[in-house]
Amino acid sequence: MAGPLEGCRVLELAHIMAGPVAGMMLADMGADVIKVEKANGDDTRRMVPPTIAGESAAFLMMNRNKRGIVLDLKSDAGREALLRLVRDADVLIENYRMGTMEKLGLGYEVLKKENPALVYCAVSGFGRTGPYAHRGGFDLITQGMSGLMSITGEAPGRPPVKSGAPVTDITAGILAAMGILSAYVHRLKTGEGQVVDTSLFEAGITQTYWQSAIAMATGEPPRAMGSAHPLNAPYQAFETADGWISIGAANQANWERLVDLIERPELKADPRFASNDRRMANREVLEEELTRTFKTRGTDDWLAHLEQGHFPAGPILDVGEMHRDPQALAREMIVRTEHPVAGEVGALGLPVKFSATPGSVRAPAPLLGQHTREVLSEAGFGSNEIDAMLERGDAAETVAPVADEA
Repeated sequence: MAGPLEGCRVLELAHIMAGPVAGMMLADMGADVIKVEKANGDDTRRMVPPTIAGESAAFLMMNRNKRGIVLDLKSDAGREALLRLVRDADVLIENYRMGTMEKLGLGYEVLKKENPALVYCAVSGFGRTGPYAHRGGFDLITQGMSGLMSITGEAPGRPPVKSGAPVTDITAGILAAMGILSAYVHRLKTGEGQVVDTSLFEAGITQTYWQSAIAMATGEPPRAMGSAHPLNAPYQAFETADGWISIGAANQANWERLVDLIERPELKADPRFASNDRRMANREVLEEELTRTFKTRGTDDWLAHLEQGHFPAGPILDVGEMHRDPQALAREMIVRTEHPVAGEVGALGLPVKFSATPGSVRAPAPLLGQHTREVLSEAGFGSNEIDAMLERGDAAETVAPVADEA
């Protein structure tokens, strides 16, 4: 099976991360995603090192399951080709700066005339309305402006720290995919298309639910707390004799179970730690007490002991260790594709599982222009017409190498 979105055609005029995340999610769920690139390709193709046989590892990660074509959208023939593709498309995704598509003559109002049922998704730095709509947006900038960098790091007064992962880029892509699917359901019911508009800024804001709740209730914005939780304690990483362990005593029952398992009954009787609000008020003292205990044994020893007691805890893995984790492998979150140039390439799997229509990682990222001729032929272009476009530079193609059967 190709997934629940089999039969849905998506045009992805997106680059770098946020838009391509949305396209990748839809492709993994079975949509036919056609990535439309400029002549020198998505900028991610130049995010090197590292490379695999000369192919950008970053591009390979973000663009599996997509077909790739090259069109010069500044040329009349390139624009006309896109308009013909739009007529048979269900969705178009773009993450250009606001106004770029209109300058190309390919804004929503133009595309809507070609296909009134088109779901048009615009992912941008700050959205299509408001005083910042004209600004370009990057993950670093929106992590700072959404409040995330004020709550990330070891403690107040330290330099601002961004999340190690580009969380506003990735979250914006996921929000875009969610919005597209909602609009697609509406389209299936009514035949009516619409604009889906989301941004990196809003993606960052959605990550602050707990901290915004605190700020709205108290008038005081929360600050960085390291790995600790702003509402529950103890809920953080603790140092052990040979590493670190994360502890999730997120409610009273788990707290009482924890002190029994670590054989510290006096902590349960201590009025400073009797309830969650008291533990939060005395969190630094509590952290010192628990650290003293956890440093008496190694991480693996503690994990085995706590798992036996059915207590929520886990190791702090690096990314390579996560790739080898048996649960990640069992959930097919680490998969392989066979690329025509790079050979076997690792990828992250689809994080949503379907019982009746499973999605999958079926194909590697395309070479630049690998499917140009194929896609244009499907849109009704004749061979001579395609040849002429290629000769003029209105389109471009790369022919994938043929595998050696020997």
